[in-house]
Amino acid sequence: MNTLSEIADVLKRLKSAVIFTHMRPDGDTLGSAMALSRALFMLGIKNEVVNEGEIPEKFLFLEGMKDIRRAPSLDAEGYICVDSSDEARLGYAQSIFLSGAKRGKVTVNIDHHISNTRFCKYNFVRQRASNCENIAELVSLLGVVPDKLLASYLLTGMITDSGAFSHSDVTGDSFRAAAAAVDAGAEIGTITYEVFKKQSKARSQLYAEVIAGLRYDLDDRLVTALVTQAQLAKYSLRQDATEGIVDFGLSVEPVEVSVCMLEVRKHQYKASLRSKGTVNVNEVAGVFGGGGHILASGCMFFGSYEEAYDKLRYAVLQRLPQ
Repeated sequence: MNTLSEIADVLKRLKSAVIFTHMRPDGDTLGSAMALSRALFMLGIKNEVVNEGEIPEKFLFLEGMKDIRRAPSLDAEGYICVDSSDEARLGYAQSIFLSGAKRGKVTVNIDHHISNTRFCKYNFVRQRASNCENIAELVSLLGVVPDKLLASYLLTGMITDSGAFSHSDVTGDSFRAAAAAVDAGAEIGTITYEVFKKQSKARSQLYAEVIAGLRYDLDDRLVTALVTQAQLAKYSLRQDATEGIVDFGLSVEPVEVSVCMLEVRKHQYKASLRSKGTVNVNEVAGVFGGGGHILASGCMFFGSYEEAYDKLRYAVLQRLPQ
């Protein structure tokens, strides 16, 4: 694996770059990409940020988020992946990335997931509460002094992936990186309101309906929320409206593992998993081809909901302390 200084040297030699974010983007992948993009622009390096789908509305308050492209228009020299544990996490953009890699693009991987496969020519992976902590250090090594917008991108990723600095992997370095972003002009109150507190009436109604239907199992140590396509259609909401639902279950005692099962389409479910620490949900997700962190991971299921639920329940049961 490369050092972050080596990654900085690689990036400074580029004349152009495309920055790839993971599918179903969250604040950390978007913050990482947009902060790095702005830093590269400050160095005179042309670049674009790419994501396969729609950007969640709650992040559109940040300048530049609407400019993220579905596919690159640049025939760039470098392809940079942020906050992505493997190529599959890029979604439909995976084919673009792999095609570029075969044609000799300089590929760079900057991530914080324990499950990262080191899939690029240059790789830097360090477990931190957010990948934006890695990007903040990289920006410094690039010799860029963050302005308010760049700092706001960084703080957005730090806040969202750390659960507003409430997760157990938050360290003193997390707070020091956040303090530097605030000192550079990022407004923590505005960011926290936009990404955590602000919501539509329709979203609040969906939330109430889903929480009312929570399913408890394994002596109440496992709780599962199900969000169907019919419910999303009922309230005219997109899939990103389900973010945060999984966190509610983890606040219930004696729950150890909380899961949100989102019906992506008929016979396909995206599972988001959270743990208080007694169960390594990265291992659970790994059984089904997914991954992430020890305390927060995700995977995909195909088939009926009850089949998916039974498989997931058994995987959690095997890892619960008896």
